[in-house]
Amino acid sequence: MVAAPEFHLPLVPADLLRDGGPGRYVVREVLAARELPPALAAFRAAFRAQGALAVLEHFDCVYSVLHHFRTVGTSVKEDALELMMRVVSHHSNELPAILSDSGLSHADRAAHLNALKMNCYLLTGLMDAFEMETCKSSCLEADPGRKNRKNHAKTSGSLWEEEREPLLRLLTQLLQLDLRQLWRGLAVEEEFVSLMTGSCYRILENPSIGLQRYRVTREAVTHLLAAALVQCDHMFSATLKITQMLQHFEHVAPVFAQAVSLWAKEYGLKSLVGELLREIGQKCPQDLAREASGVKGYATFISELAEQIPALVLSNMSVLLPHLDGESYMMRNAILAAMAEVLVQVLNGNQLEEAARGTRGKFLDMLQAHVCDVHSFVRSRVLQLFTRIVQCKALPLTRFQSVVSLAVGRLKDKTVLVVKNAIQLLAAFLSNNPFSSKLSWIHLDEPLKKEVQKLKEMRDRSRPTAVAPVITPEEEWEAMLPEVRAATQQLFQPLQEEEEELPLLEVEETVERTVEQITGLLKKLNYKNAARLTQKALCRFQGKEPFVAPGEENEEATILGVLKRLYIGSCPGENSENPAHDNSSDKIEEVVQEEQPQTELVKQEMLVHYLQDAYNFSVKITEALNLISKMMYENSVSVVQEAIEFFVTVSQFGMPQALLGVRRMLPLIWSKEPGIKEAVLNAYRQLYLSPSKDSERAKAQALVHSLSLIMVDASLGTIQCLEEIISEFMQKDEIKPAVTQLLWERFTEKSPCSSLERHATVMLLGMMARGNPEIIGSNLDILATVGLSEKACENYRLPQEVCNVIFKLAGNPKPALENCAPFRLPQNHMLFGCLSETVSKGFAQPSSHWIPFMEAAVTLIYQLAEGAEEICADILHVCSQQALEKLQEADEQKADAGGSPRRVSDGSGSLSTFLLLHLVALVGQVALQQVAYLEVSVSAELRRRRLLKEEKTKKQSDTSTKKQRPQSTGNKTTMEEELGLVGATADDTEAELIRSICETELLDGKHLLSAFVPLVLKICNNPGLYNDSALSAAAALTLGKLCMISSEFCDSHLRLLFTMMEKSTLPDVRSNLIIAAGDLAIRFPNLLEPWTSHLYARLRDPCPSVRQTAGLVMTYLILKDMVKVKGQVSEMATLLIDPEEAIVGVAQNFFGELANKGNAVYNLLPDIISHLSDPNSGIEEESFHTIMRHLFSYITKDKQTESLVEKLCQRFRTASTERQYQDLSHCLALLPVSERGLHKLQDNYDCFADKLQHPAVYNCFQTVLARFHRAGVKPETKALVEELEQKLSASHNRGLDSAETCQDGSQTPMPAPAKQKPIGSSRRQPLSPANSDNAFVTPPSRILRNHKRAQKRPPRKRAIVTFSSDEENNSEDELLAELREEETPTKTTPITRSSARRRR
Repeated sequence: MVAAPEFHLPLVPADLLRDGGPGRYVVREVLAARELPPALAAFRAAFRAQGALAVLEHFDCVYSVLHHFRTVGTSVKEDALELMMRVVSHHSNELPAILSDSGLSHADRAAHLNALKMNCYLLTGLMDAFEMETCKSSCLEADPGRKNRKNHAKTSGSLWEEEREPLLRLLTQLLQLDLRQLWRGLAVEEEFVSLMTGSCYRILENPSIGLQRYRVTREAVTHLLAAALVQCDHMFSATLKITQMLQHFEHVAPVFAQAVSLWAKEYGLKSLVGELLREIGQKCPQDLAREASGVKGYATFISELAEQIPALVLSNMSVLLPHLDGESYMMRNAILAAMAEVLVQVLNGNQLEEAARGTRGKFLDMLQAHVCDVHSFVRSRVLQLFTRIVQCKALPLTRFQSVVSLAVGRLKDKTVLVVKNAIQLLAAFLSNNPFSSKLSWIHLDEPLKKEVQKLKEMRDRSRPTAVAPVITPEEEWEAMLPEVRAATQQLFQPLQEEEEELPLLEVEETVERTVEQITGLLKKLNYKNAARLTQKALCRFQGKEPFVAPGEENEEATILGVLKRLYIGSCPGENSENPAHDNSSDKIEEVVQEEQPQTELVKQEMLVHYLQDAYNFSVKITEALNLISKMMYENSVSVVQEAIEFFVTVSQFGMPQALLGVRRMLPLIWSKEPGIKEAVLNAYRQLYLSPSKDSERAKAQALVHSLSLIMVDASLGTIQCLEEIISEFMQKDEIKPAVTQLLWERFTEKSPCSSLERHATVMLLGMMARGNPEIIGSNLDILATVGLSEKACENYRLPQEVCNVIFKLAGNPKPALENCAPFRLPQNHMLFGCLSETVSKGFAQPSSHWIPFMEAAVTLIYQLAEGAEEICADILHVCSQQALEKLQEADEQKADAGGSPRRVSDGSGSLSTFLLLHLVALVGQVALQQVAYLEVSVSAELRRRRLLKEEKTKKQSDTSTKKQRPQSTGNKTTMEEELGLVGATADDTEAELIRSICETELLDGKHLLSAFVPLVLKICNNPGLYNDSALSAAAALTLGKLCMISSEFCDSHLRLLFTMMEKSTLPDVRSNLIIAAGDLAIRFPNLLEPWTSHLYARLRDPCPSVRQTAGLVMTYLILKDMVKVKGQVSEMATLLIDPEEAIVGVAQNFFGELANKGNAVYNLLPDIISHLSDPNSGIEEESFHTIMRHLFSYITKDKQTESLVEKLCQRFRTASTERQYQDLSHCLALLPVSERGLHKLQDNYDCFADKLQHPAVYNCFQTVLARFHRAGVKPETKALVEELEQKLSASHNRGLDSAETCQDGSQTPMPAPAKQKPIGSSRRQPLSPANSDNAFVTPPSRILRNHKRAQKRPPRKRAIVTFSSDEENNSEDELLAELREEETPTKTTPITRSSARRRR
């Protein structure tokens, strides 16, 4: 009988079609696709008859299905898969009995082995084919351009996804059998194991295998591979395969990490962990740095594995450590993350062994070292890991201070992600600190000093007793031995004359008495007599303890031995058992008494150490607070959010600086970033809306108290921000009614509170009213009666806040239609009566708070009252009447010459200064509010009524048109057009009406305000007579307010206004007039335009507050385009070097906002440079450099840089002094010159060639070229740089030779630099208050000035200097800007230069 051919597993399916030699199975015929269904039916029938061995005859059938898998029908493929699954399952059930049969013949064994190989080959081949088809389907499904992808995926992959998991379980069941019997007891064929496991690896290559819906499939694959590892010695192959897949498929890293963890825990395959980590550790770090994809898979696998089995990773960590020094930051992150997991899960706690403590210390050292890693991702990751370690309380206390210091240092990192994680780490330290819930270093300092002093005292007390037990009797004897030996040796020498010999011992003397005597002599340091007495005792008590001679060679050694035993007490005398016991008990009591102070000392040392650590920790957190508070206005949203969250955490630990941070975050409520605004709201929600109290009343009290603390000494900006937050909370109904109830109780004094608390209560009510005006509207009577009562008007601060609160009714009207009448109260409302009465009563009382209250009251009247002008006219009339009465009383008492010094007099009478001050301030406020009332309220009301009338007319017209039904619609259209025309011109008519009222009526003789104009002008024109500073300031401000009424009045008094602005010695007057001039520039821009230079001049005022006010006003005017920006803007640039930080901040904000307006800074830079480099500008060189560094930071576009290079080169032609050369060259050095900019330098070389003889100029150009040497440039650029360097060097040397020639006697002198005035400070000289009156001649109008300039212009045409620029209207390729003659900045003479002192 011929033996059946042996089936060899092929490397590729085509190998089965080729004859592999005798005795090997070969596919006889590949069936056609149409023949497959009957062939499968035949195979199925044979399987029912013969079982799993049927495959030996029908292998070619299923092989043909694999061969035609792409073209065969789905039903055939599914039938083949189902059939093979049944065959393998049947064979798997039969094999246990077959393998256990000892009488199995060789032929049967070979048949079953061939059948097993064939069945598994066909089944795994079908599995691979279905898997590949499913992968393609998933890729097509992920393609957004593929149509009908749902149907395609459903038809091709639905069966396979359902059958995949049962098939894997079937193969697992098969591998769990002892298949070695089929291979004659040898190891299972490696090709067979690879065949079984290959399907698993192929399934894992599918990117979607990591999805949650395939969890069961992943588990089945894991168990199948585990069976291969345990039963078939698949360890080596699995290690290589897993390593390769980790390198090429990133998605398998978490899957394999979970699988390896399962194999190690449930199957005991711990050695596989070491093999895999060793294989990864042996990878070359340089190769990993080049292969980013492979590194990511390895890194994910290591970190995931460390999370699941950290103990096994720890035992193999040494093989991974070389990668910490590699270039791949991903590997460093993964290994450091593994260390952190080991620290958290394994090396955590205080019960670790010494070796484990050492390992923990090394890991922490490595983590701390990589906080300063060169790669920002590593620094960020390590900070995250430390955050986890701290949160899990796995960081030893001894490391707290060092890690906190590292985190604080990373706050200065340039990378946003690092800073964010550093803040998170510090917040974790705070939340998990082991010290205290209150970490104020101020509160910890005093207890620390107290406990340190106590520890010092305890150490001083314990020092004598602590030394005694340390020195043992043996050590004392060793110290005494030299002297005792010397004394013993003297016994054997003749006695000296002065020494006396002791009497012989009596017989009745006992050994105990002798021992005591000798011991006493030793303690008294009487060694000689002790030795002599011992010598005699040895003779007297021979053979008795302790005087027993041990047989020494000489007597000296015997005496020393006895003395030693007696001193140490090692040999007690006879019958001394009980005394010895008592002596030992006494010693135990002494030791206990000594140990007790020692225990107290150790406790005290621990307490001091604890307090010292807490103090150091608090100091570091305080340092971090100062850094983080500055980060709240960074550009990164995430950093700002972390900083806000950090301060919320800090505030919970009682840090005193927390309140400053909480206040500092308030302006962020106006942020345009929704995330930042929401973070601020959440912060205040956590801090104030969620107090840890039981009752609603207690929560309300805590909320009101906390918010009141914020408003103590708060600025106006802080209060506005807090109002925005509280109004947001009110709109969302997050503030409970109990809070509102408590506030009203405090306001009405039903609940006792201090005056400051009551003041804060009113402010809080106003803030809440902005979100819900009903709070005020329903309690208006209470506000008026209580807030404006006589008791409340003691200092007028509370009534002022009451007016501001009621003002919310006008600022927050109820939502209504556009044409709804505005909210106003009747003229006879009790509120206005209370206001009028309070203002009138306070007029005659000297109070510094009356004027702010009066301004708030007048503003409120004009906002809410019907007929507001009548109410204010009555108030003005009553107050002026009081002033006249006081003046009449003064006239009657004119004989009293020793009047109060606080009176002003004009020769005919005198009046108290405060009355005149009150009157002037009242006039100014009424005048200003009257103008605002006309321009805003009356104008809006006229427009509203007109619209209502037009709407009514239109409705009537439409009704009549429908009734008449005309044949043509032309009349209707014409009427609508005319109606629109009327509406368009009506606005101008109404505006002209308001303007005519202001110009002709408000200040004519019939109006009440005109009666006070002479008084205001007299005070302003006579500063010597009316020399009170407050009065002068109020009069100046009132003059500005009166000028707002009429352009004619303004034009006639502008000279007086600017004269006071320049000449007044009072900073308040100058500041008030700057503000007034800014308002006038907006209302009457044409009138103020000639005086613009006087406004700029105030930027050099000697008073810092005036300079700051001028800077703010000019910032507003320039940014609103109310003032033309020319060369005078250099005055704003000088504020960048102001000694006051607040003023520098104003200037920085101005240029920052200006930079946002297109090319504004770029367009102004040439003029700013020209003005500041002028010899007469008074700007020092270093100050000029500071200004330019800031301004050039806004030049970020390449075209701007190129154009500026050309402009600055052209400026060298007009420069006349060495200082100007240096300034221009320094500006060029500040520019990031590009390659095109380098060509600009080459093209304009002739402009500055003759200036290169100056070393400073030459060095600046060298600096520009040096940048190209440091950066990698093109060869042609490098050649251009070298050419320019040669030309620069030649011009520099030629200029030096020429200068030496001139110095040696040339008749052509070098041009002398302009003589500069000595400058004493970095800022320009302040304006002198004394100016000639000629400086305040009203400048002519613009038309007249242009006409005169045209007349004086010389007939010859001046050359037009052309510059390139980046303005929007220019072409994109070459942008040109022409500087025409009328736009050329002329050299004007500032006011200060016309003073007599400066002229001298």
